[in-house]
Amino acid sequence: MKKIILFSLLLALAACGGNDNTTTETRDNNKENNSEQTKEVNSSEESTAVSNEVNIVATNFDFNQEAYVVQSGEEVTITLTNEEGNHGISIDELGVIIESDGEAVIVPEDPGEYEIYCNIFCGEGHEEMIATLMVQ
Repeated sequence: MKKIILFSLLLALAACGGNDNTTTETRDNNKENNSEQTKEVNSSEESTAVSNEVNIVATNFDFNQEAYVVQSGEEVTITLTNEEGNHGISIDELGVIIESDGEAVIVPEDPGEYEIYCNIFCGEGHEEMIATLMVQ
């Protein structure tokens, strides 16, 4: 009987104890994976892909992106959608004027950075409604 109790006690202690390295390794691996996923998300947010379509969504007092990237010498469609308030956009150097919802088609020839701004006074934050069109 003593052997059975001793064996049971040893078995219980072995089950409760053991090497915690597996748990630590798993936690460390999860931290690394989460960190890598966060870096991927952050890098995708920071970089803006080159596109022939620029979709600008305006709210009070913001555009959906700070910068839009297009390729020089290619036709680009710029679309403005007002999600909140009434806004328009202008890009003076490229001759773009959209008032309220609408679109414009341009072929930007010269690489550079061009200011996009709200051209309809929309309230106190109006002056802050600025983005950049980057032509590569």
